[in-house]
Amino acid sequence: MTATTETKRRWTLFGDWNLRACARHGHETYAPDEPDLRTRLHADTPEGEVWRCLRCGAFVLGEPNGAGPADQAPEVPRGRLLRDRVLMRLLAAERFLRGLLLLAAAYGVWKFKDVQQGWSQILEHELPLLRPIAQQIGWNIDNSALLSTIERLFKLSHGALNWIAVGLLAYAALEIIEAVGLWLMKRWGEYFAVIATSIFLPLEIRDVIDKVTVLRVVILIINIAAVVWLLWSKRLFGIRGGAAAFHAEHAAESLLTVERAAA
Repeated sequence: MTATTETKRRWTLFGDWNLRACARHGHETYAPDEPDLRTRLHADTPEGEVWRCLRCGAFVLGEPNGAGPADQAPEVPRGRLLRDRVLMRLLAAERFLRGLLLLAAAYGVWKFKDVQQGWSQILEHELPLLRPIAQQIGWNIDNSALLSTIERLFKLSHGALNWIAVGLLAYAALEIIEAVGLWLMKRWGEYFAVIATSIFLPLEIRDVIDKVTVLRVVILIINIAAVVWLLWSKRLFGIRGGAAAFHAEHAAESLLTVERAAA
């Protein structure tokens, strides 16, 4: 199978990222000052002049969006770089959702202080009534992990609950900052995401070792995959040439750069 055939097969399966982006955000046209490049990107038709889109390569009717020296043309991500942006946005959305859940948990802990004593008394009153029912279904309620966890929560002081709420708020802030940086495609957001995620990986691994659950395993896999993908694809911390190679890759993806080389 030739490279061209393989590329066409990929576009059929997953869609053309360039056309999809142009459909959503519009075409990116540019009129370079250099005559040879200007000729390759421009044509006259009976309907008027057309300019070639720097993203999808299609000729678009109307005046260009910008003009000037070729070196000052806007960087227009294409192909794989567009796919990476979609993955970044999905990762940012997951981080933002996690931050919202942590905020809700922090609020729940904060409000729990006000009802802690009342719920503790209700549990002491209702527990003897629940034991016969639990015995009938074969559940030893006194040795259950759920009851042990609830009793530990009721024994926590208000000061301890305050610190738990503060910790959850700090964790939520990290997740939301990470989400904003990734959503805006900022270089600092990529570094922040790798560092913040890596800090908690040992804790997540320990949790999985202590008790394997589907949720814990899924979260661990997502975080490890996110760190590895960001390090490799974004060339962080000097990997694969570092920032210089990363920016050179972006510049090479511009159709205008390709046209300049062909000219």
